[in-house]
Amino acid sequence: MRLKINTTGLMILLLLAFIKFSYGISFSSNPDSSDFYSNNYLRNDNHVYQHYIQSVELSRVGFELADPIITLNSDELFYAAFDDLRGSFVQYYYQIQHCTANWGKSDIWANEYIDGQEVGQVETFESSFNTRTPYTHYSFQFPNRFFTIKKSGNYVVRVYSINAKGDEINAFTRRFYVVDPKVSVIASVARAGTSEDYETRQEVDFTINTTGYRIDSPYQDIKVVIMQNWRTDNALTNLKPYMVHNGVFDYSFDNGTNQFDGVNEFRRFDIKSLKFISEKVREITFDDTMFYVKLWETEKRTYKEYSFEGDINGKFLLKTDDEPTVSNYGEYAMVKFFLAYDAPIVEGNLYVAGGFNCWQYTPENKMQYNYPRKGYEASILFKQGYYNYLYVMLPNNSKTGDATWVEGNHSQTRNSYTILVYHRSRGEMYDELIATGNFEN
Repeated sequence: MRLKINTTGLMILLLLAFIKFSYGISFSSNPDSSDFYSNNYLRNDNHVYQHYIQSVELSRVGFELADPIITLNSDELFYAAFDDLRGSFVQYYYQIQHCTANWGKSDIWANEYIDGQEVGQVETFESSFNTRTPYTHYSFQFPNRFFTIKKSGNYVVRVYSINAKGDEINAFTRRFYVVDPKVSVIASVARAGTSEDYETRQEVDFTINTTGYRIDSPYQDIKVVIMQNWRTDNALTNLKPYMVHNGVFDYSFDNGTNQFDGVNEFRRFDIKSLKFISEKVREITFDDTMFYVKLWETEKRTYKEYSFEGDINGKFLLKTDDEPTVSNYGEYAMVKFFLAYDAPIVEGNLYVAGGFNCWQYTPENKMQYNYPRKGYEASILFKQGYYNYLYVMLPNNSKTGDATWVEGNHSQTRNSYTILVYHRSRGEMYDELIATGNFEN
């Protein structure tokens, strides 16, 4: 039997193979869904893939508590850091991917949004010194001498290693943003305007001034995202202007479209020192391998009156008062939480959540019900520092957590809101980030 070869098809296959070889395999736009629950399944999201990766940081250089946003063509840089609790040296690499406003893979080549190397090596590392939990601390800054970023928009940085077989082992991914300011945003945060929500919810009214910048179709070409305390699971993503007039897009609604639950002030604990007991800490013990921190027992705030407490809107700060620096002198501690609760929740599961884990709902921060003690408990590993958190109930079959279930809901709560404005011009293959703003009530 003679095999017939379609030369056109063969040429296409050879071309695809050349492209794959030349550009490598990066962030897949449609990865195999059968691998979704694999530790190595790549997500364009804030995610830690390996249990030994801890204390991931991504911030703007010089501004540890700022949102991960820099301005295009500026001298602003990102600082990324993490610990590998295996303690030995591993060569890590990083790679960035441009994403759409909805966090899919953008339809542009890497050389269109990066000038320079597509893959970089993590070159700065140091071993922990005299700590009960051994680890290696890694850090890097970007953009750097090896590459610059050419386009605004959403990005994901992937950090990974390569094993002896040549397989890429994902360590973590983190979202970050590059803005090219072309329009301005003015916003106000106040109690909800609807009477039934006045005591519990907050309203974000804002306008976008596009004077001097052309937008052909405001209702189709512009996408706006609002995040509360840098949470992504409850972000508002489908807002359309209430009114467009003389280059001003008005998003001031009176029907609840632009509202968030006020929730409550964040709970907190301070373990910058493991030699002294702080306000929320009941007991500190240790053995040859680990420190253990028991927090005071807590209770529901669902029906309690609002009480102001200073917080950092869900974020965290790695710091030690016991040693010169936290990077490789900071200790790790197993922190024990307990929430009194009469009976287990049947509507969903309870989590300890906040900026320390990017508001992810994972087995590591899931609480378990203790029947003899009548309450929920969790033990979570933390590096020395100052942390904000909330107890969040994740309803069954839902991806959006409900912090009001345990914490209560008050319109007086002080929250931080981030507004992101995207534009896709007609004929363009990617979403530009043309404005950002941070507002508090």
